[in-house]
Amino acid sequence: MKCEVEILNPLGLHARPAAEFVKTVRQFHSKVFIHHGTEVISAGSILELLGADLSVGTQLTLEAEGPDAEAALARLRALLVEFAKREN
Repeated sequence: MKCEVEILNPLGLHARPAAEFVKTVRQFHSKVFIHHGTEVISAGSILELLGADLSVGTQLTLEAEGPDAEAALARLRALLVEFAKREN
């Protein structure tokens, strides 16, 4: 299962929201990946997430595989929107 998202936070996915994103990913049983250009990033890895340099306006594809994939994608998509609201 996949969904398209955009980084809306003016500061991008910097350390604090990235850590919260990873923590949220780990609450689900599904494996979650981020497709960024030609890269495929493990959404459960803070190092990979920070290394991807996900700045505002970046278009991504979230992909989840597993028993709670739909719930994981819905929560992560909502979390990205929350991050943008917190910074404004």
